[in-house]
Parts: sequence; C-alpha cells; structure tokens
Amino acid sequence: MTQTLDKPSGLPMLLNGRQDRPRSFDTSAFPAVTGREEEWRFTPVKKLADLFEEATSSAQLTGEDSLPQGVTRQTITTEAAQAHGILAPEDRPAVLAAAGAPEVVHYDVPADLELDEPVVIRANGADAGAVRAHTLLTVGAHAKATIVLEHEGLARYSELLSIVVGDGADVTVASLQMWDDGAVHLGQHDALVGRDARYRHIAVSLGGDIVRLNSNVRYAGPGGEAELLGLYFADAGQHLEHRTYIDHNTPKATSNVMYKGALQGTDARSVWVGDVLIRPEALGIDTYELNRNLILTDGARADSVPNLEIETGDIEGAGHASSTGRFDEEHLFYLMSRGIPEEEARRLVVRGFFQEVILKIGIPEVEEVLSRKIEDELSRSVL
Repeated sequence: MTQTLDKPSGLPMLLNGRQDRPRSFDTSAFPAVTGREEEWRFTPVKKLADLFEEATSSAQLTGEDSLPQGVTRQTITTEAAQAHGILAPEDRPAVLAAAGAPEVVHYDVPADLELDEPVVIRANGADAGAVRAHTLLTVGAHAKATIVLEHEGLARYSELLSIVVGDGADVTVASLQMWDDGAVHLGQHDALVGRDARYRHIAVSLGGDIVRLNSNVRYAGPGGEAELLGLYFADAGQHLEHRTYIDHNTPKATSNVMYKGALQGTDARSVWVGDVLIRPEALGIDTYELNRNLILTDGARADSVPNLEIETGDIEGAGHASSTGRFDEEHLFYLMSRGIPEEEARRLVVRGFFQEVILKIGIPEVEEVLSRKIEDELSRSVL
C-alpha cells in the first residue's frame, strides 16, 4: 500500500518538500540509498549497507516487558496493523524493517484506562547481527499512558514503531538508546494523533556507534497536541542523528519540538533536522521547534537544520530557533568567581544545559536514569 497526500489544486507545489516523499509498505517505492539524497547526506550510509538490503530474519532482541494491568501484548500481521490506520514507512530502512520483521508486536492500552505506572518495553541485543522489527502501540480514546522503550546491548537494529493515539487520549512515549559501543540503531517512530489528544515523544540517545531516529507526527483530527523532546550526548566517533517531522494537516492543532545535545571528542557528530509542514487546511495551528548544541571540545561537529513549509497564512504562530556553540564564558566566569574550580564549573554548565529537557520529561524513572548517565558521560569528559 502506498499513501499519497494530495495537494489542493491551485496551490503552488514546493519541490522536494516533505509532502512529496513517498509513504508505502511496498519496498519497490524506495530506491537504493547512495548517500547523495537530501535525507541521507548527513548519514554514514556506507556503514549501514546491510540495513539497506532486503532480508527476512527470525532474529529478535530479547527483553522482559513490564505491563500494568489492562495492557495487552500480542503478535499480529502487517495487514492487521494497517487496519489500525498506521502511517506507512517513509524511507528505505523503515519499509525493509516492516517487510523483514518476523511479526508485528502489538501493545494495546484500551479506551478510558488511566495507568498509574509506565509500560516498560525492554530490548537487549546480544551480538552485532542485524535485527528488523515492527512494533505497534495503540492507546484507546480518553486513555492515559506512559510507555518507555529501553534499548541496550549490542545489535544492528532497524525498526518501524507505529503509534496510534485515540481521541482525547494522553500519551507519552520515551525511547532510550543506551546501546553498547558498536551498536547501530535506525528507527522510524510514527504517531497518528487523534482529535483533542495529547502526545509526547521523548528521544534520548547516549549509546551506540550510529543512531538515526525519525520521529514523525500526523493528526487524525483537530485539536491535537504534540510535543517532541530530545536529548543526546555524543562522544568521540559517535554519530547521533535525529529528525523530526510535524505534518499539520488539521485545524487547531499545536506542536512543540525541543532537542538539546552535547558533543565531546574527535569525530563526535550530531545531526538534527526538524521539518514542519503546515498544510492549507491547518487553520489556527501553533508550532515551534528548537535545537541547541553545546560543543565541548575540538574535533566535534553538530549540524542543525530547521525547516518550515507554510501553505496558509491563517495560523496562530510558527517559528524555529537553532544554535551551536561552546561554553557561555559569562556563566563560567560567574561560577569561577565564587570559588568553583574551572573543571567543575564547566560540568555544572553542561548539567544546567540539559536540565531544561530533563525536567520536561515528567517520568521520574527516566529522569533518574538520565541524570546518572549524564554524570557518567561527564566523568569521562575531556573538558
């Protein structure tokens, strides 16, 4: 199945816009990746060749789920997953992940259920073999749930994560990339947000050699709210890439994107690309996206590319901000003038830099893990 999102007649066509890219469960809709394509020009595609080729494997990550009462887990077919109205893959690894996964693992939170504890889905890799997966998360109307996905160990992992948020639901999905050195993770996380629903997606990438996540949102009805938060800390040789796409296709919806990253060490690399499309029918929407990068040492590089495509002037607001820089010398001077040694002052600045995102997460268990992991990163710091 190929999804086409038609533009109304009489409106200008923006060449190479996000709306022009194919979405399909047909692998033939996506040609081979060369690395020269706009959506792949920042990515080390030569190191990912095996994940760009068609293959079916029974290999899966291991892990033990923690499911609160009322939440169910079952395996279904791709056709059954499509019946839930999920968005189709938007790039070659995602369609190959869906085609090559042995099954679709479906977690369901039924309508009107309000969970007091998070759903925790643990995925652990034991070797460097390729693993393809398709996971479906459905949350019924007016339900409230927090879902945490933890990725650890060693694997070459390619996934499609499909999320369907029912009308009036309140959902938080946190994806933690805590992989061992040598791991690779390619992911497409798609959310279809129902009428007057609230959706939050949190992407945290601290481990692995290469992590590339696409976090995408589309609305199934007016009044939806979407918030995308991200935090990453790249060390020497790591490539951490995050791409967000908000497709404003209904009236009166809102979106907010905030990603922050720090980099240290030779060839530490981060990429953030934020796309927002405001369609002609998206009247009265409000959107904003922000990316901040803190370069801690020489030899690190951060690319930050915000994009807005606006096809109607009848909106509440649309904006973006992006910055990449080194320490704020005024902050350092302030701390050091009060007797704090320079090395500790620099670490305090990094902690403060991340704190804005951490406090927004709102999941105590995740906040504790992040604080500990950031301290681990700073303990190995070459500041």
